[in-house]
Amino acid sequence: MVYANVFFNSILSLFVDKPDYLSWFDRQKIIESGRIFKRENKNMNKQINILKRAIALTFGLVSVNTFASNVITPEELATLQSVSSAQVSPNGESIAFTRSVPRELYVEKDGFNWAELYLVNDKGIERPYITGNVNVKHIEWSKDGATIYFLAKMGKDKFTSLYQIAKDGGQAQKVFSLDGTSVSDYSISPDNKQIAILAKPAKDKSVKKLKELGFKAEVYEENLVDQQLYIVDLKASEKALKPEAWDIKGHVSDVHWSPKGDSLLVKTQPTSLIDDRYTKSQWHIVNADKKAVVTSFSTEGKLGGAEFSYDGKYVAILGAEDKHDPATGRLFLANVKSGKVTDWLPNHMGHVADFEWANDENTLYFITNIDTQSVVAKIKPNKTKYKTVVKGGKFIASNLSISDSDKTIVLRGHTEKHPNEVYMLRGSKYKATRLTNSNEWLDEKDFGKQESISFKASDGVEIGGVLIYPIGYEKGKRYPLIMSVHGGPESHDKDGWMTSYSRPGQLGAGQGYVMFYPNYRGSTGKGVEYSKLGQNDYAGKEFDDLVEFKDHLVNMGLVDNDKVGITGASYGGYASAWAATKLTKHFAAAAMSVGVSNQLSKFGTTDISTEMNLVHARSYPWDKWQWYLERSPIRWAGQSETPLLILHGKDDPRVHPAQSMEMYRYMKVQGKTVRLVYYPGEGHGNRKIAARYDYNLRLMRWMDHYLKNDNVEMPDNDLDHKARLEKVKKSN
Repeated sequence: MVYANVFFNSILSLFVDKPDYLSWFDRQKIIESGRIFKRENKNMNKQINILKRAIALTFGLVSVNTFASNVITPEELATLQSVSSAQVSPNGESIAFTRSVPRELYVEKDGFNWAELYLVNDKGIERPYITGNVNVKHIEWSKDGATIYFLAKMGKDKFTSLYQIAKDGGQAQKVFSLDGTSVSDYSISPDNKQIAILAKPAKDKSVKKLKELGFKAEVYEENLVDQQLYIVDLKASEKALKPEAWDIKGHVSDVHWSPKGDSLLVKTQPTSLIDDRYTKSQWHIVNADKKAVVTSFSTEGKLGGAEFSYDGKYVAILGAEDKHDPATGRLFLANVKSGKVTDWLPNHMGHVADFEWANDENTLYFITNIDTQSVVAKIKPNKTKYKTVVKGGKFIASNLSISDSDKTIVLRGHTEKHPNEVYMLRGSKYKATRLTNSNEWLDEKDFGKQESISFKASDGVEIGGVLIYPIGYEKGKRYPLIMSVHGGPESHDKDGWMTSYSRPGQLGAGQGYVMFYPNYRGSTGKGVEYSKLGQNDYAGKEFDDLVEFKDHLVNMGLVDNDKVGITGASYGGYASAWAATKLTKHFAAAAMSVGVSNQLSKFGTTDISTEMNLVHARSYPWDKWQWYLERSPIRWAGQSETPLLILHGKDDPRVHPAQSMEMYRYMKVQGKTVRLVYYPGEGHGNRKIAARYDYNLRLMRWMDHYLKNDNVEMPDNDLDHKARLEKVKKSN
């Protein structure tokens, strides 16, 4: 088997690295064949391991609990793949999807995950189309279902271009590119003859030369470039296009054609700033012939997606209840003729996440997240009650796509046993079928029991979250706890796949930890009122909930009160810093990622200061300086008894890396246990595999060090990546 692998790798390198021998498509088929070959060998090993375990059990050589060794490892977690988008063909027989594939640790150069293109039919048979070192995004079918369009950089492309590939296979072909700039988004007209494009204007060629000469001054938040709307004919062009932008004021962030192709639904914001996107976006209907705005829909607060109904009479809009609503979870129905916008699901005790109109009637299918579950439902205009299509508890759903006949609905779904995969709904009862399996190795892994829990806090507010028991859990035994706090706080944890580089989930369960994901007050999933409970009360009752969660798990007899760790990113990082300082007596270890340490300086260094005022603080720092200071972890650093690990991307625009520097300095100078790790090239969370793997190792070592081993001194500041590199070299 080893010799076969070596031989196959040699054949792959011979052909794949020499592009003159084979077409792009043929090279992709060879690469995929190699992956299948290796996967089959791995499956053989799995079957052998299963047989060994069965024999051991039969003869009583080991106990059942010993099999906690068959758990997810950090190295396996670093290979985890998932479906990132899916679109059903017009006839409903095929689904085009992209799969996110991490780069190989210690082998491939640093970078983001690859995004590969596949097709899967309604029987679950996959076919690779474009795989390897590619980044395919925004897939869309032609109206006749013969072609798949997508955006990518391929070959010698400097900018992202529009490509197409035939459904029957063959080589991907460039449809067109823009001169000196990338296509960021597009929408194909109903007659398949035109395409609406979103792109920024090309940079003046003198900019590059002047930079080389040292003229690099940056005028902060003034040298902004708005994204613009272009309409071109949908036909292949070897020459880069220089279309004329439509005269639409502001930054254009989204576009969709009307069913008849006579108008467009266009989303704009005053500038390209993220704060404007959050707080000042607006949808408009633009006449395609006159290139002029006909109607603008008036909504207040955050604004999400929008889409025309099949007959063009209505527009469904995802938005906020008001300017203080922290999330785009409200579903609105807009009348195209009058421009009137109405709340389609008034007082809905959940948060709508996605929707898609049917293609032959005015019925909207949508996904709503209610507490820790997601529900697929449908509703008609002028009705306020919906009909459930898929009940909660089946899977966590996203990314709806519907065939022309409305008989096939496709979406992404994840469960406690796997990350996002392609699911298909069919029949009068909408039977759900999982079509893909991106990580076959997960099928043989042990998993800790996972469940949703809830209870009333001391003030009567019902709070809850997702609990994972340690693998091999024994009733009556107490375990160390890692509490993983979500960010936002306008977010919530759902009872599906809970495991990632920064949120240990089943990885932690396999290492003997209770894992808990709290949906503290201020989280979404329970209606607008609940999501506002933390406003104007930074680190108040919202973080007091964390202590009540801990006490509840201790009272259950599940958790050791003295061995509780906490981690989180962004607002969850803020919670972790607060737990390590103000709430230090409750937590034995903490890991803070891209978190807030000083609410005063955070306001002045973030790119979402307006949003902070509207949906978080409900005030400005100058309104109450002392209050902002009192709600800052640095204020309480002197009383910390909790070892704090701080991790931060050096290029974070949301929470400036200086927030972590402040936390580190305030603790270190006062003799507290603290370590700061910066990740160059990473932003508000790590996106590259090496940085994710490094983060995961450091996080788990920190928790083990203080929760399992009762150490006082910090663990070594180094990770032996050199030894791991040498090991990989030898194995290859």
